[in-house]
Amino acid sequence: MDVKAVFKRLMTIAGLAATIAGVSTAALAAESGMKEWQLGFQKSVTGVMDDITWFNHFTLIIITIVTVMVLVLLLICIFRFGVKSNPVPSRTSHNTMIEVVWTIAPILILVVIAIPSFRLLYKQLDIPEYDMTIKATGYQWYWGYEYTDEGMGELSFDSLMIQNDERQAVAEARGVSLAEVPRLLAVDYDLVIPVDTTVRMQVTSEDVIHSFAMPSFGVKVDAIPGRLNETWFHAREEGVYYGQCSELCGKDHAFMPIAIRVVNSGQFEAWAAAAQDDLDTANEQLLASIAADKKLAVNGTLEEISVAAK
Repeated sequence: MDVKAVFKRLMTIAGLAATIAGVSTAALAAESGMKEWQLGFQKSVTGVMDDITWFNHFTLIIITIVTVMVLVLLLICIFRFGVKSNPVPSRTSHNTMIEVVWTIAPILILVVIAIPSFRLLYKQLDIPEYDMTIKATGYQWYWGYEYTDEGMGELSFDSLMIQNDERQAVAEARGVSLAEVPRLLAVDYDLVIPVDTTVRMQVTSEDVIHSFAMPSFGVKVDAIPGRLNETWFHAREEGVYYGQCSELCGKDHAFMPIAIRVVNSGQFEAWAAAAQDDLDTANEQLLASIAADKKLAVNGTLEEISVAAK
């Protein structure tokens, strides 16, 4: 047998094994933007989070330059003007140029940081024309969601964290891997929204102050009793994204996750129609539809690997 043909077959087998083994983990990472031992922000799926990520990198560059400059000046002072190299100290009491530089330079640095900061803040607070409205209410210690638009009926439900000892049973019931029911983040009922849709979120609380935070969306807004705060997002990629309450709200503050499932418009319409009568059945149908799409995607990937190896 030709050595080249054998090598191609071995590469095909290795590719198939790696693809099959990594489907669950890769799917979770692609959908949620979370990875093991992850540093930095989660994957951005909105324009606002893109700008937040850029601004973070921008300010990091500035503070790094400032820190290096201060370090250099300290080292110069230590070695050039120390008692050994400069036994007779300078008696200079005033230097106009130095005074001007260390007054003007910080002002310019702050202005450079402030301009994009104010633009980003305005973008977060200025709600554009939206396609749908969802109300999130914080409770000790879970979230309640209500679809308030006409045509959605009286669709509302509570979303509670899945306990660690329940994860395996839930994963089996949903027909997914345990990795797709992440510890301290998975909930019994996800908030379902359509992809490429501008959503206005109205956030309030029924007891104490909570905070609705979704890192991948660049969203974080306080839920205050008796007050209705608003924010917005426009998710451009399908998947399940996780956040948590970000305001200390009591003993179970750490067990109050947020899960938003972004699906295509057809899946959302089917889910919304079925959820009017039976939310559990609607979720089962939605998960089955998503699983079918994943299976097609995986089969397509495997076929591509096989064709490439031939």
